[in-house]
Amino acid sequence: MTAKTSRRYWLHSSLAASTLAAAAFPRNVKASNMIQGANDAVRLGMIGIRGKGRQHIDVFRAIPGVRITSLCDADDEILQRENARFAARSEKVDTFIDVRRLLESKNVDAVVIASPNHWHSLMAIWACQAGKDVYVEKPVSHNPWEGRKLVEAAQKYNRIVQAGTQSRSDKGLQEAFAYLQSGALGKILVARGFCYKDRKSIGKVPGPQPIPKSVHYDLWTGPAPLGPLMRKELHYDWHWNWATGNGDIGNQGIHEMDMCRWALGQQGLPPRVMSIGGRFGYDDDGTTPNTQIAVFDYRPAPLIFEVRGLPQKKGMAAMDQYRGVRIGVVIQCEQGYFAGGAGGGWIYDNDKKRVKQFQGDGGGDHTANFIRTLRSRQSSELNAPVLGGHISSALCHLANISYRLGQRTAPAAVREAVAAQPDVKDSLQRFEEHLAANEVDLSAAPPVLGPWLNVDAAQERFVSQGEYDITRWANQLVKDPYRPPFVVPEQV
Repeated sequence: MTAKTSRRYWLHSSLAASTLAAAAFPRNVKASNMIQGANDAVRLGMIGIRGKGRQHIDVFRAIPGVRITSLCDADDEILQRENARFAARSEKVDTFIDVRRLLESKNVDAVVIASPNHWHSLMAIWACQAGKDVYVEKPVSHNPWEGRKLVEAAQKYNRIVQAGTQSRSDKGLQEAFAYLQSGALGKILVARGFCYKDRKSIGKVPGPQPIPKSVHYDLWTGPAPLGPLMRKELHYDWHWNWATGNGDIGNQGIHEMDMCRWALGQQGLPPRVMSIGGRFGYDDDGTTPNTQIAVFDYRPAPLIFEVRGLPQKKGMAAMDQYRGVRIGVVIQCEQGYFAGGAGGGWIYDNDKKRVKQFQGDGGGDHTANFIRTLRSRQSSELNAPVLGGHISSALCHLANISYRLGQRTAPAAVREAVAAQPDVKDSLQRFEEHLAANEVDLSAAPPVLGPWLNVDAAQERFVSQGEYDITRWANQLVKDPYRPPFVVPEQV
């Protein structure tokens, strides 16, 4: 599906959607105010346990004073696999296919959500309404609107909600960004984020595929449209479909997006955003871009993000890098720059000589920080509170909205569109060189040039742009057309 076709489909779906149903989870559950006693175990329910969720099981089990009491997954095979691991250790856990049943359990104090992206906000909102605290994986939302609703739910029900952006707990990054913000290298000129991560084709199917027999597809699909499976693999490859995922900018890239915003000290959304990109190098069933530039017009220093899923050169395994960074950030200042990511990094002078190292740990204390905060009931102690997770997630969504509203545009016209912005021009030049090295002919398969979209940061919506006004279309994509009864409520 081309970006243009995808745009028509989604705009039609949004415009045709009926009035949303009320929340499917009851809101009359009284929330407890604290874990009962410093020596009492924190009882966790794990939701979505195939990949990252399985890692979370091992990580949280290792924290003193934590007991996993419940597991939930819409795939019976995965659920039984993990239940068997607990049984082998003589540990009793309750198992659930339907998250709503887990949230009714009195044997759960908090939940850890590692479901597909389109479920994150709704599950977390329902958990808050049920009196549970929440650790929710990144991105915390599938669209900007529902992310704000999650923030509102956390506040209303006085819940502890931690976002899974674990780099916020990395001591090296904490020190590095404080150093940059002190002015030690002069003013910050531009923050660049990078997600150069190998992504192979997901293949192309001739028609609807069989749903795995172990999957409860209605529950797996949840808020998204209940359509046929139009890809080879149900699991993981949902990342590359707009109905359930957000592309790599919202998958891996959300971590580095959050680092960039953190380094800049920006607490809200930028005044403008635009994106350039495409799905290059193969023809498959993915609809999200595998090569992308996103520009966030923060003042005084912009944020520029780059995604690449193709290798350094066709036939090679190695990925590109920028100033030694493949997945991470480069924060350019007047008198040098920081290059690094999860685990810290280095300060370089403008001659690219190393000056100072900030050694990090990858944010290994992030889950423990969540558990400590559950006991203290002081949300201010969270390293990654949900509000920050919402803003960084929304940046990814805004860029994708520009992309989805874009049109395939001749390379010369794309260059002209960014000619007045040297930092963006540099990214575009390297974008073109990268694709040429992968034997992509942009004259035959032009990139999508997304429009500049003006943002009302306070309202978290797009605002009028004058004569050629696509604001109405952009705002249709700020919120998903939810499928009852899996509806994010207007009033949480």
